[in-house]
Amino acid sequence: MVTLSKTPAVRPFSDRYSRQVLFPGIGEAGQERLSVAHVALVGCGATGAAAANLLARAGVGTLTLIDRDFVEESNLQRQVLFDEADAQDALPKAEAARQKIALFNSEVAVHAHIADLTHGNIHALLTGADIVLDATDNFETRYLVNDYAVEQHKPWIYSAAVGSYAVTMNILPGETACLACIFPKPPTGTVETCDTAGILNSAVNLAASIAVTEAIKFLAGARDRLRRTLLSCDLWTNEWSSVSSSHPRADCEVCQSRNFLHLRGEGRPHVTLCGRNSVQIHEHGRPVDFGELEARLKPHGQVRSNNLLLRFERGEHTLTLFADGRAIVQGTTDVALARSLYARFIGS
Repeated sequence: MVTLSKTPAVRPFSDRYSRQVLFPGIGEAGQERLSVAHVALVGCGATGAAAANLLARAGVGTLTLIDRDFVEESNLQRQVLFDEADAQDALPKAEAARQKIALFNSEVAVHAHIADLTHGNIHALLTGADIVLDATDNFETRYLVNDYAVEQHKPWIYSAAVGSYAVTMNILPGETACLACIFPKPPTGTVETCDTAGILNSAVNLAASIAVTEAIKFLAGARDRLRRTLLSCDLWTNEWSSVSSSHPRADCEVCQSRNFLHLRGEGRPHVTLCGRNSVQIHEHGRPVDFGELEARLKPHGQVRSNNLLLRFERGEHTLTLFADGRAIVQGTTDVALARSLYARFIGS
């Protein structure tokens, strides 16, 4: 059983949370618990931005935001913490979210990490969080979070949205089914993505709202109110379904056999990002001198940089390089071509 890191003493709150404190399920004791709670959000895109917004406004004391990506104009239709200036500057999403949260709730401590969550950094990035919320766009990262959560006996909430469809499930290691109990293998064949099926911002906000409400139940001490089903709904067709996740699957490789394949880093592929024709290149821990690189690349294309990233545009391809050496190559889904462009202009 997971316990929160601090045992709060009840104290009066300012008018900021007065309407939330009036709600019987929270009250002053629950609000105090929220104020000392720590939530980690993996992903600050559509679902993550909506969840971070709700958690910060609810008064969760500490948020850890992890995202590998940057803001683009196409994000603004559904990613509620970002604006046109963020897209114009190609600001990393984690940092843009941190800046926006500081404008409406400076009491919340926000730790922004411009990083791709991997088996090599997951323990460092998620340590200290009372609960983890999934806001990613791929099953590889979700399986990694699931491995970590089961290993550490830490609760997490799976969420996804595409088209008009939203789905979410609470995972309480040792009590409920884990992600691998329900999905032993990732989806195969043709799978809809934001790029192929589009997405309604209402579906994103529904998934985030349900996930955040479940997280608040847990953090406020209302564990008995936590939903123990995989809940899915289609807002366009009005179809809702619920599958029990109350008990672990007896032969689950992860939560029963404790075989943490993803936590060991086995078979991690390049990930094609949701909503774009792009490939991510994993080159972590490589020191990057943006000033030197900008001068070197200027004769070959358009370059702009800040202290967080560098963007290099050449023909139909755009290469966005982050401070840890990781890059997103836009304009192709060909991994070999993306690696070739990286090696040619950044080095190998």
